[in-house]
Amino acid sequence: MIAAVVFDCDGTLVDSEPLARQAWERSLAPHDYAIRDDEYAGLVGLPFARVHGHFAERIAGLAEPAAFWDAYSATLFDLIDAALEPFPDALETLRGLRARGVAVAVASSSVRERLDRTLRRAGLEFEVSVAGDEVRRGKPAPDMFLAAASRLGVEPARCAVIEDSAPGVAAGLAAGMRTVGVARGNGDAVALAAAHVVLERLSAEAVLAA
Repeated sequence: MIAAVVFDCDGTLVDSEPLARQAWERSLAPHDYAIRDDEYAGLVGLPFARVHGHFAERIAGLAEPAAFWDAYSATLFDLIDAALEPFPDALETLRGLRARGVAVAVASSSVRERLDRTLRRAGLEFEVSVAGDEVRRGKPAPDMFLAAASRLGVEPARCAVIEDSAPGVAAGLAAGMRTVGVARGNGDAVALAAAHVVLERLSAEAVLAA
């Protein structure tokens, strides 16, 4: 029986990935760098440091991570404050799980500053949350999901993970958890194929049956 569910945040709870891409595009525009669709798809779900490293290898003179984060995050947070929306099916799923007495947590590759900003803007609260800068290894390593399970006091085998990216699915599987991929609309179900189940729409019933 599933006793706890750990949600990814960006792209799973909230529709933030388009905003993140806009922020990267605006931040890289002074370097005349255009992000390809296939390139960005491979970066979804990875920690900021990994994404910055990807672009630093391709753009001479790109600012160091800390300095780049200051400018990038200012752009991103403006977009989050103005346009971020939670996914209705995710909100319904959260309510359904809580009504059934299932513990819930969120574990995100985002740094704490971004995760808190996102959850606050979306009106979401979790007693347990794990940010990408709070674990030694980010996704696809299992560290953040194992940390969430530990803080919930639930064995990993009794947890389910909900993810929208291939690195997140890999992390959930590596943690020994039931792993649910969510591919809404134009989502890439093929990239999530390793999950135990891939859903086009989340529901508490479907997650618990995974």
